[in-house]
Amino acid sequence: MRITRRLEFDAGHRIPDHASQCRHLHGHRYAIEITLSGDIIDAAGEAVNGMVMDFGDVKLIAKTHVVDRWDHAFLVYRGDSAVVDFLATMPAHKTVVLDTVPTAENLASEAFRILDACYRDLYGNRLRLERVRLYETPNCWADAMRPGD
Repeated sequence: MRITRRLEFDAGHRIPDHASQCRHLHGHRYAIEITLSGDIIDAAGEAVNGMVMDFGDVKLIAKTHVVDRWDHAFLVYRGDSAVVDFLATMPAHKTVVLDTVPTAENLASEAFRILDACYRDLYGNRLRLERVRLYETPNCWADAMRPGD
C-alpha cells in the first residue's frame, strides 16, 4: 500500500547561473508530497489499526524536519557568496544554506535525504519512504525516489 501526505510552505531562492528570470531573488509557494509504502497495520485496539501510518504522524515528521525549517526562509546555495554575505547582514534572518543550488530537483533530493531516516517502521509493516515530490509551481515539480526504484 502507498500513502501520500501533501504540505505547503513559502520560501525564497535564486538560481545564480540561470539564463533567465530565476537568477533573480524570488519566492514560491512550494508544495511537498511525502509518499510512504508499507503493509496495512493489523492491530486491533491500536489507533493505527487499518493504516500504513497515521497521516497526522506523516505530517508532523515532515513539518518538524523540513517544512518548518524551510517555511518563510531564503534557501541559498553556499557558493552564492553575494547572497550568502548579504543575508548574513540581516539580523535574525531565516536563511537555510545548502550545499547545492536550490533547484526543485536539488530541494526534492535534500528533503528525501533528510526524511528517509525519519520515517521508522515501528509496527513491523515494512514502512519506508518511497518518494518526495516537490512542486515549485503548480505546473512544475521534481520527484526524488529511492535509488534503484
